Amino acid sequence: MIGSLVSPELRARVRGLALPVALAFGRVGFTPNALTVVGFGISVVAGAAAAMGAWTAAGLLVIFGGIFDLFDGALARATNRVSRLGAFLDSVFDRAGEAVLYFGIAIGSLSAGFQVGGILATAAMAASFMVSYARAKSESLGFTPGTGMANVGVAPREVRLVLLTIGLLLLGAAGGPAPIDCGNRFCISSDWTTGSTVLVATLGLIAVLATITTIQRIVHVARQTPPEELSNPGGDQHP
Repeated sequence: MIGSLVSPELRARVRGLALPVALAFGRVGFTPNALTVVGFGISVVAGAAAAMGAWTAAGLLVIFGGIFDLFDGALARATNRVSRLGAFLDSVFDRAGEAVLYFGIAIGSLSAGFQVGGILATAAMAASFMVSYARAKSESLGFTPGTGMANVGVAPREVRLVLLTIGLLLLGAAGGPAPIDCGNRFCISSDWTTGSTVLVATLGLIAVLATITTIQRIVHVARQTPPEELSNPGGDQHP
């Protein structure tokens, strides 16, 4: 197995820390699915903050939303309310939250006149979605059942959220990206400000690491595939 930067032991410890808070939410009437929707709402607010150029607020909301995302699963497991519907909603709202967040970053970049930020936000979102799709499709076909695929690849969702949080906080400290009229399609210029450089480095790193993670997951699935299937792959199988 191609290990993740987040080990299964670390995941277990973090889930243990989240359990008391999750149970507290349960005692005041929250259900696991309700916590999933609240977590999505936090992502929407983070995306809106990024779209308005409030980069520091967006970074804080991203990490808060990432922590909050632990509570729905912890509450479901602790109260024996784990369900396929809950797992489905959690996955769907996670992807929707990522889409809103990167869309907000793209809008904020374009509004600041820094179009390369919008391009890289789109690239980071597409690469991140491929990581999730590779896991979902492989598990639906019976490869690495359970949560095993989450441990494959260098940059699962948790790693990407941490990188994005750090980048947004640094971007906010640097005053955000500056408008550049550099006269070329990709706006490559020596006049980039610190904020512009931080944004490019963050989104570029996420896009690259997510792409590597997808490739690692493809290789992992290929290694589990019987030789006869590799020599005689199936036809046009649409999801």
